[in-house]
Amino acid sequence: MAKKYSFACSDIGMSCGFKTNAASENELMGKIASHAKSVHNMASMDAATMAKVKAAVKAED
Repeated sequence: MAKKYSFACSDIGMSCGFKTNAASENELMGKIASHAKSVHNMASMDAATMAKVKAAVKAED
């Protein structure tokens, strides 16, 4: 069975209800980046934020 990756903004301390999942980590990171840009006005993520996001990604079988 393939892994499923998920992320929620609340997992990194944001008061935001955004949750998403994807079949691959790359697909998930694209969804997160798009959300961060459109909702949180983040044109790009700095290294510290990227590290927090990656640490909060959950991989489930």
